[in-house]
Amino acid sequence: MRGLKLGAMVAALVAASLPAMAETTVLNHVTVIDGTGAAAKPDSAVVMTDGKITYVGPSAGLKVPQGTRVADLPGKFVMPGLIDSHVHVGMMRDVTQDVKFYDRANVEADLKTYAAYGVTAVQVAGTDKDVIFDVRKDLRAGRPKMARIFTSGQGMVAKGGYGGLYGLNVPISTPEEARKSVDEQAAKGVDLIKLWIDDERKMIPVKMSYPVTKAIIDQAHKHKLKVWAHVYYLADAKELVRQGVDGFAHIVRDQAVDKELTDMMKAKGTWQIASTLSREIVYSMAVMPWINDPFFTRGVTPGTLTALRGPAREKAVMLGAIRFPGLPYEKRLFADMGRTVVQAMDNYEAMIKAGVKTGMGTDSGPNGRFPGFNAHEELAMEVMAGRTPMDAIKSATSDNAAWLGDKSIGSIQTGKWADLVVLDEDPLADIRNTKSISAVYVAGNSVPTVWQTCRGRPSNACTGGWKDRSPTPY
Repeated sequence: MRGLKLGAMVAALVAASLPAMAETTVLNHVTVIDGTGAAAKPDSAVVMTDGKITYVGPSAGLKVPQGTRVADLPGKFVMPGLIDSHVHVGMMRDVTQDVKFYDRANVEADLKTYAAYGVTAVQVAGTDKDVIFDVRKDLRAGRPKMARIFTSGQGMVAKGGYGGLYGLNVPISTPEEARKSVDEQAAKGVDLIKLWIDDERKMIPVKMSYPVTKAIIDQAHKHKLKVWAHVYYLADAKELVRQGVDGFAHIVRDQAVDKELTDMMKAKGTWQIASTLSREIVYSMAVMPWINDPFFTRGVTPGTLTALRGPAREKAVMLGAIRFPGLPYEKRLFADMGRTVVQAMDNYEAMIKAGVKTGMGTDSGPNGRFPGFNAHEELAMEVMAGRTPMDAIKSATSDNAAWLGDKSIGSIQTGKWADLVVLDEDPLADIRNTKSISAVYVAGNSVPTVWQTCRGRPSNACTGGWKDRSPTPY
């Protein structure tokens, strides 16, 4: 009897919450993984009305108005859309990176690819042209059908140093120039400020100085903007924490992190917002093990596949040196990357054990790191480094939303945007099951999944589904 009364109450609440002529969709009889770290809830329903979640709870007794779209999905799993906290968009054509490729069409193509992989929001790491503000404005004005975007505009790079997108970022060398640059980005309306402090393993003679990083951090905080930093060295990470940096865009990779760093980060609330483990492992691979996996091939262009499958790439990665545009040096990526991957994984595990705030970010977008795809590889590597699948999912959903300060996304809760991923298999049993994407919703809009995508080709040019995937190396 109590069950019947509860069902009637739920029905009344749902019906009362639905405005006249509202667009409502119900995902019924699903297991909900809400992104907060709470236990999964089987036989649940999620009600989406005009793009927002209006009910999440037991399916028992749920009644909705006549005409409502109801999808009965027993055996399926629903989790929040992933948030990738470190990406670059619009800069690539196949495997070539150039500022001239950056335009609205290329940005939106990337955002649609992210969404197809269940990544419903991204944070761009300081390599955006100003057109990004129009894209962001339009996405926030309504109910988007591609990934939401948070932008750092043009991040801060040292004159003659490492970072940014050649031809876009304006280099700085003094605290005065740093403050002026921050003011310019703040006036444009950036969501946060990004800086690079690195010398590519001592191969560049210039690295951003500590007086300049302090000026950036202090000036950004005057504008009430967070600052996140590309770092490589432990010493730089420690100094930036002392200066008040809010988060790191990469894990320390030159040596083991120590208790001094993790204690400082916890005391100051500094985030390891992106660890980019999947970035490091890609650089250590001469041949990518997923090169024929439809989960990968559907989301990249034909030119990308041709380049990655060619023997010239394998030789170049293993033996060749690469000269990056605008930089007066060459580097051999392959030689040191095995050690770097191991150090990155060890340091990530140390951060988790120490209780440092962590998010999920991939550094996807540039050559070798692939929009959407890398997010799933990153989750698998987080678990390999010691996280539970539940904690890995939380890092990429509610934790990343907390970093962004956006209370409207990141978890499946009443009143939030219905940014959702429906899975065929349980990601808590195996984190690699996040690839079993059955449906993706952004603001309640059903968007094409990766299994319905064929980037840069006619839709019938791609074959293969979830059951045809290649085994993952992790």
